[in-house]
Amino acid sequence: MRRILLQVMCMLFACCVGMGIAGAAELLVVSGDRSPGYSEAAQSIAADWLRPGVDKSEAQILFLTDASALDAPSLSAAKIIVTLGSESLQKVLAKDLRVPVIAALIPKAGFERIVREQAKRPSTPLVALYLEQPFPRQVELLKLALPDAKKVGVLWGAESGMQAGSLLAGLQARGMELVSGYVGGTNNLFSGLKAVLDGTDVLLAVPDPQVYNGSSISNVLLATYRARVPVVAFSPAYVRAGALLSLHSTPKQIGQQAAQMARALQQGSSVVSSQYPSDYTIVLNDHVARSLGLNLDEQSLTERLRRWEKRP
Repeated sequence: MRRILLQVMCMLFACCVGMGIAGAAELLVVSGDRSPGYSEAAQSIAADWLRPGVDKSEAQILFLTDASALDAPSLSAAKIIVTLGSESLQKVLAKDLRVPVIAALIPKAGFERIVREQAKRPSTPLVALYLEQPFPRQVELLKLALPDAKKVGVLWGAESGMQAGSLLAGLQARGMELVSGYVGGTNNLFSGLKAVLDGTDVLLAVPDPQVYNGSSISNVLLATYRARVPVVAFSPAYVRAGALLSLHSTPKQIGQQAAQMARALQQGSSVVSSQYPSDYTIVLNDHVARSLGLNLDEQSLTERLRRWEKRP
C-alpha cells in the first residue's frame, strides 16, 4: 500500500512540477524507475528546488519506464540534469546534450566506469553524488559499534575491488586488518564468502551489484548469521533482512544534497565536484544485536559519529 501511495504521489508531483511551457524545465530529474527509493529522491530534489518564489515550470521529473521519456522536449531544453541510478546516467550521456549532469544514487566504482566509457565522446560537465558513504566514516562506525573488531571482511566485485586500497589504508590507520573476498570471474559467491568469513570479526558490505543483489543477499546474510559474523550494510533493507546495522543516506537526504549541487551549478559555481553524502542515517537490528550479545543504540551511535566528524 505504501509503495502504491508513493508512486501515485510522485506521479502527481511530477505532473505539477512539469506544468508550464513544454520543454521549459530548467532542472530535469531523470529516474531509472518508479521504485519507492528513486521516487522519493526525485520528489525531494524537485521539492527542494522549488523553493518559494521559483516558477514551478522550472523543474520536471522523467522516468525511464515511460516509453517517451528520452524523447521528451524537456530533455534537450534542460539547463541542468540530475540522473538517479546507473541506467539513467548512461542513457542521458548517450544523448550528448552538453549540459551539466549530476549523477546521484550511483556507486563510486560504477560512476568511474561510466566516465571511462565516455572518454572518447565529447565532454559533458559531469559530477556525482555517490551512493555509498566515505570509508573514513564507515571505519569510524565500525570502531564505535564493534570496538573489539580487528579483522574486517569485504566482498569485492570487479568494479568495487578497485577501491580496496583506499579502505585498506583507512583500516590500517585505525589498527584494523582487511580480509578480502572476490566475486566474479572464476570466483563465485560461495568461495568469496568462505575467504571472508574465516577468522573475520565483521563483514562490511560495499555497494556492488555483482556482489549484493536480490538473488545473493539472503545467502550472504544466512552464512554470516550461522558464522556469527555481524554485517554492517549500506541499506536499511539489509538490516530488515538480518544485517546488524546500516549506514546510509535516505532518498530525502540524497535529494536535498543533489538539489543544493544543482543550485550551485545554476548560480555559476565552479567548485561543484563529485562528493559523498553529507548527511546520513544509522539503522540497527535490535534482534540481531541481542543475539550477538551487543548492547547498541541507534541514537547514541549517530550522535557519537557526528561528534567525530565535527572534531577540529
